[in-house]
Amino acid sequence: MVVRSIARGLFTLAIFAVLSVAHAADRKQILGIFYEGCENLCEGFKAGIKESGFATDITIIDLEQDKSRIPAAVAKAREMPADLVLTFGTSGTLGVIGTLDDVGNPAYLTEIPVVFTIVADPFGTRIAKSFEGSGRANVAGTFNRVPEAINIEIVRQYDPNFNKLGLLYNSNERNSAIKAAELKKIAPTLGVELVALEIDPGNDGVPDVARIAERMAELREQGVRWLYVGSSSFLNTNGELFTKTAVENGIAVVSPYEPLVREHHAMLSIAARLEDVGRLAALQALKILRDGAIPGDLPILQATDFAYVVNMEVAKKLGRYPPFAFLQVAEAVNN
Repeated sequence: MVVRSIARGLFTLAIFAVLSVAHAADRKQILGIFYEGCENLCEGFKAGIKESGFATDITIIDLEQDKSRIPAAVAKAREMPADLVLTFGTSGTLGVIGTLDDVGNPAYLTEIPVVFTIVADPFGTRIAKSFEGSGRANVAGTFNRVPEAINIEIVRQYDPNFNKLGLLYNSNERNSAIKAAELKKIAPTLGVELVALEIDPGNDGVPDVARIAERMAELREQGVRWLYVGSSSFLNTNGELFTKTAVENGIAVVSPYEPLVREHHAMLSIAARLEDVGRLAALQALKILRDGAIPGDLPILQATDFAYVVNMEVAKKLGRYPPFAFLQVAEAVNN
């Protein structure tokens, strides 16, 4: 009887081990590759996956704005192997999947499903073909931006005397350079003079933060009172210094990054909440991993809800209080 009990116990343990291995094999592996860290969007993505009840393990790699780390991240995705890769930011996404011209290039992921997020212009960068589909079998994505013409018109509604817009851009970030070119093209059609300054000309690496104060002083001298953050991981990461220096120079910052208003000294934000964008990315991932959709067959999922946020403390310092009608639709915050 003792022998039978031991045998039965060993058999039960063996079955448990097999089931455990099978259960682990059923869990999908997601690798997040982020150019500048993962906070609200990451939490939204994780929440969306968790609430679905779909079994996954999520691993995060933070590139810390260092493009030299991208090949190792790509190798990690293949080594795991990842069932899906989530990318954050234009530079990181380009490093992981390249452009439409790089399909089949072994330096990029073409065999693993990828969902991109926070890409300022996926079509101008040739990351994707159109909103109808990415144009490549393994790539799906999200889009979170408000059109630049609308951002300019919103500033005009806030300040009827607005006619000059400042812009700092980093040519080492593809998204930042593309947004600068786009604004240079549309600003004159909207009756706005654009003063666009490169943050650190001639520097092929991460710009010197000391250049921020220098460029801000140049903008002030040229009569700029409103500054738009087109798209820049560098400025977003150095948000405290960037926005504080702007206020010191009498310049109001309009940002597509809501945390620059809530946590720093930007005055106005018109943006999709990052947590909501993360949930959109989770929907794309679930369609691929759970429902069996081919990434390239999915439309680029667009954010439809945008929040207007005004930093009232900054508005007070600059003496630019929002009009009453604006406050009817905007959220006022103090920090």
